Amino acid sequence: MLPILAVNGPTASGKSALAVSIALILGERGQPAEIVNADSMLVYRGMDIGTAKPAPAERCGVRHHLIDIMEVTESATVAEFQARARAAIAECRTRGVLPIVVGGSALYMRAILDHFEFPGTDPGVRARWEAELERLGPEALHAVLAARAPGTAAEILPGNGRRIVRALEVLELTGGHQPTLPAWTYALDGVVSIGLELDRPVMDARIAERVHAMWAAGFVDEVRALQQRGLRQGRTASKALGYRQVLAHLDGELTEQQAIEATIAGTKRFARKQLSWFRRDHRITWYPAGTDGLAATVAGTLVESTEPGEAGTRPTGAHS
Repeated sequence: MLPILAVNGPTASGKSALAVSIALILGERGQPAEIVNADSMLVYRGMDIGTAKPAPAERCGVRHHLIDIMEVTESATVAEFQARARAAIAECRTRGVLPIVVGGSALYMRAILDHFEFPGTDPGVRARWEAELERLGPEALHAVLAARAPGTAAEILPGNGRRIVRALEVLELTGGHQPTLPAWTYALDGVVSIGLELDRPVMDARIAERVHAMWAAGFVDEVRALQQRGLRQGRTASKALGYRQVLAHLDGELTEQQAIEATIAGTKRFARKQLSWFRRDHRITWYPAGTDGLAATVAGTLVESTEPGEAGTRPTGAHS
């Protein structure tokens, strides 16, 4: 069975570029590889600048799965994303293609790779909490969750309205909400998991640089165009980092500079939270972002691990 490479790391650490480089090197060595997106916002058509979606030229001919598959008016649950990603992984392996799963969300990576079950849902309960989200805003609704389930609230960023609503829904339906994720157990065979790490000052500087570059590339115009396609009606897309702040700017609630600063601050908080989640996973081998020759090192290990009995070995030479 071909291994699965999981590339983890915070925003602006270079995951996408590394994954493409690894895929190209594997192809040169006779092992086709394709990328499976594990970022919940890259699925939306037209959300390009604000999500730092790899442009076709940056993909270098490497096939990417689960990018540009939904309209901004649609919403996909983590459970649906799990099913789509696992199907893409299975299909790659069936064709003899090594899947490279890339994402900055520990929740989505774990949902795809680990034993991860999802509680049921009730449209009526969900709609009621979504209405409360619209009425109160995510921070105030987070306070409601914190009063009812402080352990759960501690695991969710106050600005993540979608997860807050889901937690309150599950809490109401089951009378309890698991505040911690399931055990670290892969549901799929042969997973090789690596992570890219950055010193916090470097990560913060890269995030700020990326946000300013987004604005320079026409991010506000992108959001304006997406409004015409129903962005405001999209319960998930409209709440994405950056998009939420630009919409507030267009509504006159924030100046453009305030929207930029709010996007930078929100992205820094998100990156730190996600990195703290990744750090709990002892199965990840960490490398400094930008390590010379890293793509070749990882590709070489993966080629070796395709030998009988070798699948799932971890890259060597890294520190955990």
